[in-house]
This record gives sequence, structure tokens and C-alpha cells, in this order.
Amino acid sequence: MLEKLAGIAARYEEIERLMGDPEIAADYEQVAEYAQERANLEPIVKGFYEYRQIEDEIGEAEALLDSEDAEMRELAQEELARLRARRDELDEELRLMLLPRDPRDAKNVILEIRAGTGGDEAALFAADLWRMYLRYAEKQGWKVEVLSSHEIGVGGLKEIVALLKGHGAYSRLKYESGVHRVQRVPATESQGRIHTSTATVAVLAEMDDVDVKINNSDLEIDSYRAGGAGGQHVQKNDTAIRITHRPSGLVVQCQDERSKTQNLLRAMSILRARLYEIELERQQAAQEADRRSQVGTGERSEKIRTYNYPQSRVTDHRINVSSYNLPAVMDGSLDEFIDELATRDQAERLQAADL
Repeated sequence: MLEKLAGIAARYEEIERLMGDPEIAADYEQVAEYAQERANLEPIVKGFYEYRQIEDEIGEAEALLDSEDAEMRELAQEELARLRARRDELDEELRLMLLPRDPRDAKNVILEIRAGTGGDEAALFAADLWRMYLRYAEKQGWKVEVLSSHEIGVGGLKEIVALLKGHGAYSRLKYESGVHRVQRVPATESQGRIHTSTATVAVLAEMDDVDVKINNSDLEIDSYRAGGAGGQHVQKNDTAIRITHRPSGLVVQCQDERSKTQNLLRAMSILRARLYEIELERQQAAQEADRRSQVGTGERSEKIRTYNYPQSRVTDHRINVSSYNLPAVMDGSLDEFIDELATRDQAERLQAADL
């Protein structure tokens, strides 16, 4: 790790010298690139410099342990305890800084929830999950826009696609992808039997035009009349949009905006996110299986989290963590799970990186 840090410090100092070169200073684009790189490296370099200084101070304090003055030895021991504790903290901080950053972490999120196995009860559970994520987004201060939704008569959701805008949205929600399972007595169950149903959640990073290039010739764009609950038409004009991406076979629909242009823009945003995810998975397939990027088939046997209503328990099976306050979780209190998932993810990446 120290060798890597020394190399980063050397690069930082080189950038400082380059930015002081009069010829380079006249090239504003080059200066901007160097300034951005310097800003990215600066926290790591500052931590490394502090680490080296603490190492020097530890050496000085250890030398005082041989002092004939008992009071001096006692002071040296106290100082050593403080310095070693700070060194351990810095060691952990620097290892995390050296981990490659997920370029999607700063992105907004396209959240897709679909009813899985379980009929109407699965659709009701999908609606419950949507409310849960909506509450979580409100707690985080994020903005939420529904891009597309398909409701059913009992108050459930066959599917819903929404855009969540806010700082760190993807970095927090990326662990939510997968099959969510519910165990409870449906309102329509006369004999009080517990049923098991599922819903799938997909979390995609919203991509900009520069992130994913799409050829217009590869697109088939259709417009149709937007429909609402009970078969009633939301618009009399054909404002809804369906885009088919021929090379991949992906089909995206959007009908919740007021105009055809707005629906087209939203549909393109969803398409870019899905294509980016497909390409990312293709590139990573040879290196590792990204279990959190797949939602599976929605079968009851597949699950990342179980919501058990009779026991008021929510269990995340990936980290074996349970909460016995199901109402709070369904009201958007997800940080207990997300924080632990993020911590485990960092630990796994640190082990893989051998830092």
C-alpha cells in the first residue's frame, strides 16, 4: 500500500510542477484536466503525508522509552498509544481511498419494481415496496419522478419505473437490486393462511448522452394513446412512446409525461441506462459475477430480503441481518441494511485488491 501511495504522491508533485510551467499554463483545457486530477489525488496525498509524519513521531516516542526519567517514559507511552491509534485510523482511511470508485455512484437512479410470483398479492407487495423507497427518497431529500406505471384494480402495481434524483442516490440504492419476498396473510385470505409472494427490484444508474451512444437507425419509435386505471385514457392524443432497440431487443415505454417529446426523452433515458448496464455486465462477466445486478426470475426461492409480517421481521439474506421493526422499514428506514451492505462490499473489495 505504501508503495502505491508514494507513487500517487509523486504524481501529485509532478502535476504541481506541470501547472507551474508557463507553456502549459497558457493551455486552459490542459490546466483544467490537471486541476481535476490534482483535486482527486489531494485527499489521498494529504493522508499519506500525515501517515508518514505519524510514523516519524512514533519512532521518536519509542526512542524515549529507554529514558532514565520515569515520567518521560510514561509520557512516551501515552503518546505512543495516541499515535498508533491515529495511524490505524489513517491506514483504514487510505485503503478505502485507494479502492477504485464506481463511476456510477454520483448518478441519479432509475428504479424499476415489478410484481413477481403471487398474483394480486405480489402486485400489492410491489406497491408496498414502491412506498418504502418513496419514503426513503423523501428522508434523503431526493426528487422523485414517475416515468411509467401499470396499476391493477386492487391497489397494486404490476410495475413502476421512476427516476430518483439526488446526491449519492445510486451509491445508496445499488444494493437493492434483486428479488424481495413477502410472507403475510393476504386481505382476501379467509382462513388466515400465510402466503409467500415476490417482487423484483432493479436499480439502474441514469446515463447521459456521452455515456451511451445510440444510433438512431437502430431505433423503432412508436406512439400510442396513454392509458390510465380502468382503461380510461389519460390523453386523447397519442402521447405515449414505445422505443424498440433492434440490436438488443430492448423495449422501453413511457406514458406519464404530458407531451410526446417529454415521454420520448424519458424513454431514451431509461434505454441508455439499460444499455449501459448490459455493457457493464458484459465487461465484468469475465472477472466476477455481479450478483446484485440481477433480479432473477422472481421465483419464491430466489430472494435477497424477506419481509415477514406475522413476526414483524425483515431479514437481508446476503448479510444475515434482521430488523424486528417491519413498520419502520416499510416507512423507509433502510439505512441499517444499506450501511452494512456497503461495509461488506468495501471489505470484499479490499480483500480482492490486496491492499
